[in-house]
Amino acid sequence: MTTIQVSTPSASTASSSGSNGSGGNDLSSQISRITTQITKLTQQLKDISSGSGSAEQKQKQQELITTQIKMLQAQLAQLQRQQAEQAQQKQEQKQGKVEGVNKPSDEHQIDIYI
Repeated sequence: MTTIQVSTPSASTASSSGSNGSGGNDLSSQISRITTQITKLTQQLKDISSGSGSAEQKQKQQELITTQIKMLQAQLAQLQRQQAEQAQQKQEQKQGKVEGVNKPSDEHQIDIYI
């Protein structure tokens, strides 16, 4: 009988390193790592059907792997949101550095009526 060993990724590694405030490279590497894990788990999920073992064992393994994939997808979505927020903040900082007399802001608007 062949048993597929599945390692459970720890949620603390992704959440603790994501909140340390380091740059986008850290987020990019975490996103890449999680994407790789999802790919590997998806392949294991495909391999279960061709492996040996009872239908009940295969069902349990499929449920376990599916749960892990869902967890990783949730972590991936969170990291992608953080990455998008950081990109938006950088864009806003670039726009905020406009120099000159006319600095655009919500407080300095002119309404023109015709």
